[in-house]
Amino acid sequence: MKYLSAYPETLQSQAQTLLEQGRLGELLQRKYPGAHTIRTDRALFDHVQALKARYLRTAEPLSKVCFDSKLHVIHHALGTHTTISRVQGNQLKAKREIRIATVFKEVPLDFLNMIAVHELAHIRHTAHDKAFYQLCHHMLPDYHQVELDVRLYLTLLEASGPLAWD
Repeated sequence: MKYLSAYPETLQSQAQTLLEQGRLGELLQRKYPGAHTIRTDRALFDHVQALKARYLRTAEPLSKVCFDSKLHVIHHALGTHTTISRVQGNQLKAKREIRIATVFKEVPLDFLNMIAVHELAHIRHTAHDKAFYQLCHHMLPDYHQVELDVRLYLTLLEASGPLAWD
């Protein structure tokens, strides 16, 4: 239960029971009935850019947003944000990139939005502090619940493979 290790023991045991009974997948599918339709890096860029335009208008622009097939394996992360600084003439230019694990290519839109919101919040707040989570909650009001559900899905994914979302 590595994805749920920060949660209370009672919640972990409930998740373990649902997993053992084979009911965790159906619970998640009932709550989140279908997968999103964002399949390309361009569509992902447009989607994340729309979120940024709505909630972080004055933040620095994003130069790249993409699905990354190596991300989950290499970094043990679900998404990353990077700032690459380059010198151009006498100016220092920063390029911001967001990479999202390809495991989120065929999941419900709420799961993808949770990862996107998390990475966008890092544009303003580098640390996972109170202000960071307040911004996440502002962009996605049920952020904490969706984060838990994503962690439950990842636990299920590790135990029995991906779900077939409608």
